[in-house]
Amino acid sequence: MSYPPSPWRLCGELSVSLWRLPRRLLPAVPEGLSPVLLGEAGVVGTAWVLYRSGSVLEYNELLVAVLVRRGARLRACLTQIWVDSAASLRGGRALWGIPKERAEFGVESVEPLRIRAHGIAAGSSTDRVRLPGRWPLGYRIAQSMAGGLAESRLRVRGRVAARTASWHPEPDGPLGWLHGRRPFVSLALHDFEMRFGTEADAPVSR
Repeated sequence: MSYPPSPWRLCGELSVSLWRLPRRLLPAVPEGLSPVLLGEAGVVGTAWVLYRSGSVLEYNELLVAVLVRRGARLRACLTQIWVDSAASLRGGRALWGIPKERAEFGVESVEPLRIRAHGIAAGSSTDRVRLPGRWPLGYRIAQSMAGGLAESRLRVRGRVAARTASWHPEPDGPLGWLHGRRPFVSLALHDFEMRFGTEADAPVSR
């Protein structure tokens, strides 16, 4: 196996922004999932994640997730995601149906965050308010896998901060649909500890 078995234990830094997008611009989600709509707009999250020392793999990541429903249950669906680790790409696809692609990243600084995924987007973000303590979060993602839908659990804990964030997608790149838009909220999760997946997760033959 060329990637770690599930679950993955990861730690590092995360900076996420949430956007309202018109229904017509929402990334497509697999059959069986429905975007959560607020009027005629859906909610999309974009995030930079830096997995650092202490993680099963150390790499950088840029992701797009759509807030969806599976029946009455809220889930997140990762529709676009780029990493600079071949092992992360293979493991994400085989274990959880996450459609990872390769990209080259440049990290100028971590705090404030200044980062670029070449040919896709650049971003910068700075904390405005930091909350005391370490906050837990848990949710499930739903992905297309093996002809159906697979759900995976994520649990994370870290120090939360409200942020000011700027996103600069390449207009003709895969995140061009964000060009000229601003997120309605941005948050950081500093020094996080994450557990992704369970021991029951198994690779799918492709």
